[in-house]
Amino acid sequence: MILRFGYVSTALSLWEATPSRTLTFTNWKKQEEASRKEKLYHITEQNLKNTIRILHYNIAHGIELYRMSSSLVPLATHPEVKWDFVTPFGDLFKEIGNLVQKHHLRVSFHPNQYTLFTSPQEHITTNAIIDMTYHYEMFEAMGLHKNASINIHVGGAYGNKEEAIGRFNENFVKLDENIRKQTTLENDDKTYTAEETLRVCEQHGLAFVFDYHHHWANPGEQTVEELLPRIFATWEGTGKPPKFHLSSPKSEKLIRAHADYVEVEFATAFIKALKAYGKSADIMIEAKAKDKAALKIVEELGKLRGFKRINGGAIELK
Repeated sequence: MILRFGYVSTALSLWEATPSRTLTFTNWKKQEEASRKEKLYHITEQNLKNTIRILHYNIAHGIELYRMSSSLVPLATHPEVKWDFVTPFGDLFKEIGNLVQKHHLRVSFHPNQYTLFTSPQEHITTNAIIDMTYHYEMFEAMGLHKNASINIHVGGAYGNKEEAIGRFNENFVKLDENIRKQTTLENDDKTYTAEETLRVCEQHGLAFVFDYHHHWANPGEQTVEELLPRIFATWEGTGKPPKFHLSSPKSEKLIRAHADYVEVEFATAFIKALKAYGKSADIMIEAKAKDKAALKIVEELGKLRGFKRINGGAIELK
């Protein structure tokens, strides 16, 4: 049984390597037309090149799980800016895809909380479809669109969960089928519990990403142990182990905020539940210290009895 660990977006150990440089619409609008294009091109190129740097860093450190930044392309979905970001950077997108495929990395995107399908307002759904399409088009440019995933939350409840889930069911199917196939859903820390999110996944044939910290803050009625068989079942047929999210609360008062690192004591119950279930899994570390937090939790777990570190980002459990 293998547990692989990864992190989100930025490798803090690398100097000046953010893949999320951006350009506001206000600043874009102030520029002359030639300058607008130049700035968009420059920032996008830097973000893609930094993503390549990060992937090489991950490969060198044995980190096979990575969530790419959703901000690789500035203003890609703005209605007044929409621009062809694929053609000028085709080689860089392909280089990213080739690295991922050659080294058997697992990558994903996680659009922001405004990408949702439960809103009673039609324009919110329209914008969600535009945003999901943007992420999918990046994966297409990388040649990863049939393998990588785009993870979202169910969305808001708007005072009535059942009605909101009904709207999700109606609105989600408006999304292109190919994009739906690459979509995963995650439980959240305030509204939809793991069991509620699982039901939506099961209805739409989607894989479920279980967030342990969110479950701890918003537990519902079922334990991790009770949920695991259904969680793993949603991943059958994908060719991939289930993906989980793991972080620690920042403090006793800020229980939903993420700490810099993952406390082993907090994570122990979750890790033990996975170990007892006995099947391999991938765990995305959502801590503020990014790659440093992922490497640290692997190092700490590797010191425990029954846990053997097999590379920078993976543990074998016996």
